[in-house]
Amino acid sequence: MEIKTIKDELNSLEYHGRGILIGKTPDEKKAVIAYFIMGRSVNSRNRVFVGEGEGIRTEVFDPSKMVDPHLIIYAPVRVMGNKTIVTNGDQTDTIYEGMDSQMTFEQSLRSREFEDDAPNYTPRISGIVHVENGGMNYAMSILKSDNGNPDSVLRYTYAYNAPIKGEGRFIHTYKANGEPLPSFEGEPKRVEIPDLDLDGFTKLVWENLNEDNKVSLFTRYIDIETGKYESRIVNKNK
Repeated sequence: MEIKTIKDELNSLEYHGRGILIGKTPDEKKAVIAYFIMGRSVNSRNRVFVGEGEGIRTEVFDPSKMVDPHLIIYAPVRVMGNKTIVTNGDQTDTIYEGMDSQMTFEQSLRSREFEDDAPNYTPRISGIVHVENGGMNYAMSILKSDNGNPDSVLRYTYAYNAPIKGEGRFIHTYKANGEPLPSFEGEPKRVEIPDLDLDGFTKLVWENLNEDNKVSLFTRYIDIETGKYESRIVNKNK
């Protein structure tokens, strides 16, 4: 698979929907996570990320403009010990609760499917990062309709047990803009993780998301040796 820069990949579409990027820094010292949301409607754009415990949640920016909190208010990031869960919906809680009951990441998601937002049937995308004993691994999942058919759900899980330094994988909800929105296709995209500190990485991602459609961005670097992390939140609404 061809590897692309984050700049080129983010500029390739005007509307990715929601996206998850996971990888490893070139010096192999940090696990990298980015999660962003974009929006086309007033309701989708009326959000911000706020910190909650070791993770984040979405929050309404202007309550007077809220139409329907369904599918847009959730906790995208939660931490369970040495595992960080990141998703585009309330399946974050499904994964957390499933793994707390000794289920695997993949098993936990078997009770879920794509979102009930006909005619888009937005995919549920999820990721989990595991840092332990000086190493890291991660997995990504997408639950989507079968070419827009709501009677059939497709489930894909991609495991990266030995991530390559300076590389990551990027998955997002939509293949392109459209009516209805076409679901992401194929395996997560291969992207370069540049030699940047967290602020530089955050700036790179934020500045290359479509200006009209971007809403919020969360980034995190996790020290692979110690498990300590630092995070950033950027919101268009201020």
